[in-house]
Amino acid sequence: MAREGGARHVREREGENVAETGTPGSRAGEREATADGLALDWTRLFGSGALGDAGLGERATLVQFSTAFCQPCRATRRVLDQVAGLVPGVAHVEIDAEDHLALVRAAGIDATPTVLFLDAKGHEVRRASGAPRRDQVLAALAGML
Repeated sequence: MAREGGARHVREREGENVAETGTPGSRAGEREATADGLALDWTRLFGSGALGDAGLGERATLVQFSTAFCQPCRATRRVLDQVAGLVPGVAHVEIDAEDHLALVRAAGIDATPTVLFLDAKGHEVRRASGAPRRDQVLAALAGML
């Protein structure tokens, strides 16, 4: 996959809690206004093949933005893989922030790791910056499912 305009440093932050961002509606091909700005149409994005063969989970999707140099990203990957294995219908998708700079900007990502919690329809419900603990991820999912 080609890189867009060179690498941009995405700063790291650790240990922030999960924050609720609202539940926007979605129409194919559009970004919609929410209280926090614009929401991406994740259903369309996953369906376009822009993220490879990754798809939405049946019940929820954990979208992780990472960078190669990010130590907390590795711990986050392990936690999210474990949670996705424990909770039926939950998928974990990791996105390399350096390879998807336009998406990083559009999603308002300013730190790695950042995890977006998408519901079954691809709507962002929550997000967390920093390396979350397994119990935090499970609690956030429980509030969504």
